[in-house]
Amino acid sequence: MRHLSPTAIVLARAVAMTGLIVMPAQAEPNRVIFPADLAQLVHYATVRRGPSTEHILTSQAALDAMKAGKPTPEGTRFVLVDNRDGAPYRIFVMQKGAGFGAEYDERRRTADWQFQWFWPDKSVNMQENTARCQSCHQSRAESEYIFTFSQLKTFSGRPVE
Repeated sequence: MRHLSPTAIVLARAVAMTGLIVMPAQAEPNRVIFPADLAQLVHYATVRRGPSTEHILTSQAALDAMKAGKPTPEGTRFVLVDNRDGAPYRIFVMQKGAGFGAEYDERRRTADWQFQWFWPDKSVNMQENTARCQSCHQSRAESEYIFTFSQLKTFSGRPVE
């Protein structure tokens, strides 16, 4: 059996104590809820990435507000349904709520938006990293943190495929 030298033990303890050993971050509980009105949301964009076809939806009220140059209303949800092999694989929800942003430090904040991944059965997908969602969406601050802002602005009301 091999023994660690005293120096190796001290070094291992120092690394562990300083947090240099990183565990993968996973989703965290937050205030995002699965939209009960999913069937009533407007499908305004479709994005294809590799094996995934992503259908992006929101409410008519959000579409109307943003097309008029107004901020998205509180309670707005943007939903990305990630389809693989013709069936929903996972569902991403971006929800805006009063004070939602205050729950994060400024480095992570995306105004009053929070993010959550769900499985098709509506349970939270705790394998996803919502901090990563915030980090990526921060690059879209000028467009309400939405990647499909241009598609939303030009959406004509016809079904998207």
